Amino acid sequence: MLRITLCCLLALSIASASAVAEQSTAETYEAMVSKAVGFLQTKGQAEDGSYSGFAGVGPTAIIATGILRHGRNPDDPFVAKSIEYVKKHIRDDGGIYTEGSLYRNYETCVAILCLAEANKDGKYDETIKRADAFIKGIQWDEGEDTEKADPAYGGAGYGRHKRPDLSNTTFLIDALKAAGNTTEDEAMQRALAFVSRCQNLESEHNTTEHAAKNPDGGFYDTAAAGGESQAGETANGGLRSYASMTYAGLKSMIYAGVGPEDPRVKAAYTWAQKHYGLADNPGMGAQGLYYYYHTFAKALDAVGKDKIVDGDGQEHDWRAELIAELAKRQQDDGSWINSDSDRWLEGDPNLVTGYALLALSYCKPKSE
Repeated sequence: MLRITLCCLLALSIASASAVAEQSTAETYEAMVSKAVGFLQTKGQAEDGSYSGFAGVGPTAIIATGILRHGRNPDDPFVAKSIEYVKKHIRDDGGIYTEGSLYRNYETCVAILCLAEANKDGKYDETIKRADAFIKGIQWDEGEDTEKADPAYGGAGYGRHKRPDLSNTTFLIDALKAAGNTTEDEAMQRALAFVSRCQNLESEHNTTEHAAKNPDGGFYDTAAAGGESQAGETANGGLRSYASMTYAGLKSMIYAGVGPEDPRVKAAYTWAQKHYGLADNPGMGAQGLYYYYHTFAKALDAVGKDKIVDGDGQEHDWRAELIAELAKRQQDDGSWINSDSDRWLEGDPNLVTGYALLALSYCKPKSE
């Protein structure tokens, strides 16, 4: 009887400790979000509703999306100002981008995400429909004299590079999904073809020259135009995988309808397990850290697992660990900034805080 009583007491003690930990995590989460939104509202936003407008419409759309995903109403005055700023960039061709922009795909895609998040009463249905047609129209495909065998096929990119890349294509897939396209949509499947060719995995979906040179299952920037990875090359000319692109690729495959037993998904998830970590962007160090946090959270949420087991067999509650990491990195004013690398605009507290809010939106602690 005493042994049973002790076991019951131990179980109650463990349950109580777990409840306290969950409450602490939830309180940390809510405090972080509140401080971040406060920073953006009082310090980050310009009079015209924009955030870091020098970088085009993209940061404003990303930040407004992050704020909306944390329960703010699109009619809240400071949120509405940002939405109006995004709408001012609607073009006659249906795209939503800064005049003369070389980033038309990226800007239109994140604008779609923003307007879809704010579209509670269908008021933006027509705008989203036209923007959806625009991004499909500039996707690399037969319309751009790109055949299916071309590694560029199905991708999206920046105008100044004149070739598609995985980052732009993952935003394209996000936007296609947000606009209501199914996994069978032709543009979605074209994008999947491009994504598959950016993976270090030789298969029926990827017969590019780099596929077998570094067969670790991770992803890199692009297989187009000879191939490129921001993480560099292996000794044999392979393209190195890195975390932010691997999570982007993993999420994109899932959004495009690739199942968990598909070798592509399994290989990408195995790479994520082997390289699990939040101290940096594995493969890139401090560069692109907050972009990484965003793709990390979105991908693991899409995988549908609350825990991930790393390469050493250790189990991780990835949501709780990301909340803790971001809490540690948040500035006193509520913002985040990449103090170790300002590459890809991560020296800008507005954009970085937007990434952090998007990442946190996939980590909300479960309520009782």
